[in-house]
Amino acid sequence: MFKKIGFRLIFVVALTSLVIIGVYAYFNVKSQSAGLISEVERHANQLGETVISSTRFDMMLNQRDRIQQTINSIGTQPQIRDVRIINKDGEIIYSSDSININKMVDKRAESCYACHAEDKPLEQISITERTRIFRVHPDSNRVIGIITPIYNETSCWKSDCHAHPKNQKVLGVLDVSISLAEVDKAIVVREWEIVIFAIVAVIAVGLLIAFFVRRWVSNPVHDLLNATKQVSQGNLNYAIKDLGDNEIGKLGESFNNMTKKLSEARLQLFQSDKMASLGRLAAGVAHEINNPLTGVLTYSSFLLKRTKDNPELQEDLKVIVRETLRSREIVKSLLDFARQSVPKKSSADLNEIIDKSISVIEKQLSIKKIKIIKKTEINLPKITVDANQMQQVFINLFVNASDAINNESGTILIITKQISLSPFGVAQIKKAACPKRHSLIDNEFKIDGLPALRVKVVTNGNEGIVHLDPVYGKHRNYFELGFKTSKDTKFVCPDCNTSIVQQDKLCPKCGAPVLSFEISGQGVYEVCSSENSDWEKWDFVDSAGLKEFLEVRINDTGSGISKDDLPKIFEPFFSTKGQKGTGLGLAVIWGIIDNHNGTITVESEEGKGTTFIIRLPLSQK
Repeated sequence: MFKKIGFRLIFVVALTSLVIIGVYAYFNVKSQSAGLISEVERHANQLGETVISSTRFDMMLNQRDRIQQTINSIGTQPQIRDVRIINKDGEIIYSSDSININKMVDKRAESCYACHAEDKPLEQISITERTRIFRVHPDSNRVIGIITPIYNETSCWKSDCHAHPKNQKVLGVLDVSISLAEVDKAIVVREWEIVIFAIVAVIAVGLLIAFFVRRWVSNPVHDLLNATKQVSQGNLNYAIKDLGDNEIGKLGESFNNMTKKLSEARLQLFQSDKMASLGRLAAGVAHEINNPLTGVLTYSSFLLKRTKDNPELQEDLKVIVRETLRSREIVKSLLDFARQSVPKKSSADLNEIIDKSISVIEKQLSIKKIKIIKKTEINLPKITVDANQMQQVFINLFVNASDAINNESGTILIITKQISLSPFGVAQIKKAACPKRHSLIDNEFKIDGLPALRVKVVTNGNEGIVHLDPVYGKHRNYFELGFKTSKDTKFVCPDCNTSIVQQDKLCPKCGAPVLSFEISGQGVYEVCSSENSDWEKWDFVDSAGLKEFLEVRINDTGSGISKDDLPKIFEPFFSTKGQKGTGLGLAVIWGIIDNHNGTITVESEEGKGTTFIIRLPLSQK
């Protein structure tokens, strides 16, 4: 049990509470005991003064019997143990206990010592020094005694019946003894009350601490421990429930983010293995596929020459020849995608490429009664692209649209036009480096499908990685660090720890440090280091002004794509078609568009269809 952090916390807090309450109880009892004794002392002193005042007149008349009666009467009161008057020689001349009358007291014992310490009585002495607490027997109750001096007044030394000289200041003392039995009982009761209170308080504090420690520490730590066991067993999809907004809650969030990244990294590794396998497969199969395609191409070309008198058959054979040639290019494109090869670009008419793509699948669409509607802008400027690759893009998108239209008589709307766009929110950072030329592009962490920029953050002994949006102007940065940054925070390259903070420049919006990235052949990209600021600047792109694009929109009336699947549709081997799809079609499309410095985005809503938007820059510089 003692190995558990929750039990240790409860034990330490309970022990601390016990010590604090124990010290408090001790001093409380001492204070109350002293208060009770002080009150009895005050009462005894007042009683002594009262006795002297009551017997003064009888003493002046030397009426000894009346004085004794007064003392006897006072001595019968509860808790009064003894009342006696002692003369200057130490003789007890009056006492409530008749046995003590005419006895001598030792001046160096009891209360006499305070006044006779220097062999002569003191004229003035404090009440504390006149008080004593003692026991008659070791097992008897405590007794408090207080003496009150009887001073020689003028009426005493002038009286005819007294022989006290004028220079005698103290004639004797009145000694009153009071039993402390009731006081001691009250002190014992109070001690037990304090002890019981201390025990109840310690138990209550212990239970309260146990409840909150279990709720805030033990249970969350148990969840974290269970999560680590799950992950160690390979379950990277295990997620910790919300543990609150404290440090343990942040730890749980960091753990979930870690497992998520591990899962993504494992998936990416798996995908990389599949891509490598695909590359090897494509390299081996390409030769085998090209051989029969060569035969098909040879015989279809031969038939094309022999059927010059049959125009209808020639049209079909031309389609076979054209598509056979395109099939050979598709096999090569698959290899190009796996090897990230550069497309063979030439000037081409985008509308013409779309028309050729439609002619390939026109019969397939007509069988399903899917209507194609074209709203193409006339006289579009020619664009530098790989025509075969772009035809592959459009055919794949048309086939996907056809598959998405489950019911018959759907429509596919194609819109082409020339547009002008600001680079802000469009331009992508594909290559970024630190001052020592280390790449800052993180191919394993993607934002909206694009590799993000990574920056190492160091502050107060803590380290973490932030990921910045690679699209200029989008600012979808990922700042899940698990700790807070400060003015002393450092932003450095993850590989060499070189600072990437631009000296002598602060964000014009919030005053935070500005991060600077060298973009290969495209100047310097600047962005604010604060997660709450959206300031960024890229002079090279901004100076180019508006950029001309050819935009193609392909809209279908199909079933649409769910919000959960939408961010993943361009990932290799991800398919919404189940066993019917390979998951390579959109991945190939993405690679082709990216190699043309273009962008492809998708808008979709379940049950309302999907729209793919392709934008290709007119200038490929």
